[in-house]
Amino acid sequence: PDIMLGKPVIKNTRITVEFLIKKLSEGMDINELLKEYSSLDRDDILAALAYSADVISKEEILVS
Repeated sequence: PDIMLGKPVIKNTRITVEFLIKKLSEGMDINELLKEYSSLDRDDILAALAYSADVISKEEILVS
């Protein structure tokens, strides 16, 4: 909770999952991310994607 307002981050960094997903959605590819952010590795990015998929899979849409 003390890092990046409690948002999920890549371990030992201040890079949020949200930031990585945003960059990927803007067209940045994994190799560009790795070059730009040397503290990341490929497994970090794949873990962020897996985490995002897991969170989304648990969402429920409530219809009243």
